[in-house]
Amino acid sequence: MLMSEALPDKTTHLRTIDIFADLTKAEIEQVGKRTAMQRVRPGTVFYSSEQTAEVLFILKEGRVRLYHLSPEGKELTTAILEAGTIFGEMAMLGQRLHESYAEALTPCLLCLMSREDVKASLLSDPRIAARIAEMLGNRLIETQRRLSDFAFKSIPQRLASVLLQHARPVRRKLLGGGEVELEVPFTHEAMGALVGTHRETITKVLNEFRTAGWIELKRGRVLILDSQQLVAISDP
Repeated sequence: MLMSEALPDKTTHLRTIDIFADLTKAEIEQVGKRTAMQRVRPGTVFYSSEQTAEVLFILKEGRVRLYHLSPEGKELTTAILEAGTIFGEMAMLGQRLHESYAEALTPCLLCLMSREDVKASLLSDPRIAARIAEMLGNRLIETQRRLSDFAFKSIPQRLASVLLQHARPVRRKLLGGGEVELEVPFTHEAMGALVGTHRETITKVLNEFRTAGWIELKRGRVLILDSQQLVAISDP
């Protein structure tokens, strides 16, 4: 579902996208001319196995979940994408998306580019094409790793892995100086999607981690206090 808020300057936003890292201002402006910008609401499904994407999605703001659906109807979340990346590239390269879905978890700001413009502007540039190929490889590795985790790891082990993988540095102001900690800006529901279990189970395991002194729970985020313990759990 589209949102009707005013849209910012495309060129400024495209400069922050990973695959455009070393493009000149003029090159970014040319890419911008071939894109359309949209805001969408949480819950928007960008593509599915029945509705394949005919555009490349460039995520500037928000968070998007990529997932597969099993024949039994069970969802397997393969990635939660943050701002600064792209998705829908498999369809752009002519690959069929078998039971693959992409859904907005938060309000999102995106740039959209058609298949023809992707070929003309992106795949024809060796720098961008190489980054897209690298991204595809990394996502395939991550999907295989997640499938392995589902098969062989317990829920606490999988949750510890998710916390470590998605943690980012944050500085907290404390008496006597600052302290750098790791923050995971996900809700319990989002973590449940990545781990492959219900929100209630995630809450239970997080409370166990908190009691052990490994994490601190905040609204909509988790602070990691003892990453070494989480590493020991995630990879015994």
